[in-house]
Amino acid sequence: MRPVIPYVTAALLFGLGVYGVLRRRNAVLVLMAVELMLNAVNLILVTADTTVRAQLPHGGQVFALFVIVLAAAEIGVGLAIVLQLYRLRATVAVDEVPLTDRPEGER
Repeated sequence: MRPVIPYVTAALLFGLGVYGVLRRRNAVLVLMAVELMLNAVNLILVTADTTVRAQLPHGGQVFALFVIVLAAAEIGVGLAIVLQLYRLRATVAVDEVPLTDRPEGER
């Protein structure tokens, strides 16, 4: 198998995920873009595991499994934050999230 094709595909997926994180205003779409980046990393780990002979057998696949578990936890916490944000502000736009606790009238 030629490892160039999965590496290029993973680079394109990761680039698309970075673009989604930087340009999207909706928090759910930002979470989807982060998932896209994590899937690109999984593709690189599995491809590297099949092409490079390492001392640890199936090490890339084990790391990919850890990334999948991390992604599941991230989605659980991220969606809980998004739901709470929607309950408080009635919007999930990332631009409208206040970063401080100051009232809007104070400077």
